[in-house]
Amino acid sequence: MFVGREHELDSLNKSFNEQAFQFSVIFGRRRVGKTTLISEFCKDKKSVYFVAVQSTAKENLAILSEQIIKALAPDAPLNSFSSFREAFEYVFERSMTERFIFAIDEYPYLAKSDPSISSLLQAAIDKCQASSKLFLILCGSSMSFMEKQVLGYESPLYGRRTSQYKMLPFDYYESAKLLSGYSSEDKIVFYSILGGMPEYLSRVQNGLTIEENARSLFFDPSGRLFEEPENLLKQELKMPETYSAIISSIASGNTRINEISTKVGIETSQCSNMISTLIALGLIRKEQPAAETNSKKSIYLLNDWMLVFWYRFVKPDLGRIQMGLGKTVCNEVFSEHIFSHTGKAFEECAQKYMWRLLKEDKSPLFFKSIGRWWGNNAKLRREEEIDLVAYSGKEAIFGECKWQSSQLGIETLAELVRRSELLPNFTDKKYILFSKSGFNQALRSKSEKDADITLVSPKQMFL
Repeated sequence: MFVGREHELDSLNKSFNEQAFQFSVIFGRRRVGKTTLISEFCKDKKSVYFVAVQSTAKENLAILSEQIIKALAPDAPLNSFSSFREAFEYVFERSMTERFIFAIDEYPYLAKSDPSISSLLQAAIDKCQASSKLFLILCGSSMSFMEKQVLGYESPLYGRRTSQYKMLPFDYYESAKLLSGYSSEDKIVFYSILGGMPEYLSRVQNGLTIEENARSLFFDPSGRLFEEPENLLKQELKMPETYSAIISSIASGNTRINEISTKVGIETSQCSNMISTLIALGLIRKEQPAAETNSKKSIYLLNDWMLVFWYRFVKPDLGRIQMGLGKTVCNEVFSEHIFSHTGKAFEECAQKYMWRLLKEDKSPLFFKSIGRWWGNNAKLRREEEIDLVAYSGKEAIFGECKWQSSQLGIETLAELVRRSELLPNFTDKKYILFSKSGFNQALRSKSEKDADITLVSPKQMFL
């Protein structure tokens, strides 16, 4: 079942209908749905779809030849082309008279098997694109390779692509499309465990509870996600053990560069370089307090809730899980930690909800940026935090997110108003509260009388 990616699919189809030569670059992390998008796009269209392998140029040429002949000359003998140049020339020559798709998936594997590949494609494009009806797609999971060796200035292919799609994980709202049959609250818990990778979300068994799904995916040595994070690092990076240690350190609460490097046991400069690599891969993000530019306050957070969940709750207990105690470990996680864990993910969901309101022209005010704020309260001599600040100029929306069993009351609003005074540069203020369990009558009555106060339940976040 194809879910999401409507914008990308619509854009690809519009380009296909133009009949002229097109060259699209599709890239993004593994499991994000690139191949699924290409397969859906190619459906009912003539296409050559080739998946490169981590092997020799000779083997890749043989596989490519087979796919070209099957798609474009099915009655011809299955003989390999003598070279990639010959294969590309044949494809481009055929495209002079008919429209079809030529998709190369895992392009970095092909390019590494024969470093001349990009130059050969460049030559074919430059020679034929004026008359060609080809729709060329290069797809890859190696983010750095695709950005530098395909899209980058030094690449032979630079400036030749007609479109590019950097595919990102689903947000909480898009993820929910793969979770039919669950309540709004359950969908947010699932998001806090699996993140927004479509492949992981597709593994959810609708007849099972959240805990039962988590147990089968994470807390069983045969589970699909039992070793997934470390396997991903091994596929993408040299020194995967050190990168794993950095991620583990951040997951355990070390968010500043000196804390991380000390915990991992490496020099700060090396740690900084490795964190930059993880940021480029979309696994880590750098965050500063909203409406501030003080780099000394910068922290690093994991950018994938599946990684957060795995490194916090699975990795520390791999031994017990491998000894057959996964059910016990899973039960401990869900009885002792899942509420606080989901609470942090709920804050991110609230931010994405605000962006959706803005896009739909339903936001309480127009804003350009959004984020968390944290800083020192000099008067009370303590650190304080605001879950959400959406702002532009002198205007701001201050938000509080609570994932708890009890309803929120007036006191929560009063505390948010007090903390908003720590950012005196904002003179036009509005307030928004998100609550798993709703709001008591007093707070609902106040909100009904004051347009500057908005109350949001999980159910509303999926409307």
